[in-house]
Amino acid sequence: MAASLMCRNIKTLFNFDPPATDAEVHDAALQFVRKLSGFNAPSKVNQAVFDRAVTDVTAVARSLIDSLVTTADPRNREIEVARARERNKMRFALPR
Repeated sequence: MAASLMCRNIKTLFNFDPPATDAEVHDAALQFVRKLSGFNAPSKVNQAVFDRAVTDVTAVARSLIDSLVTTADPRNREIEVARARERNKMRFALPR
């Protein structure tokens, strides 16, 4: 999806091989701040506060992901993408 869309699902980032990148964590933080604030792009007067919130949420999210522990095997990104596509096919299938 295009980065300009506001209501995109925030994806699970924990327990993947390879691990979530800093860019993925930042993108999730940006979506979270957009959702909370209701702004896709804040006004000039709110830009600094908005950017600081994204930076803060990114740091906290990275800390959370890096601190979580699991005994489960890491998930494979390609398999998870294929599963999501299949779920979407079923969800958005036209009735016959």
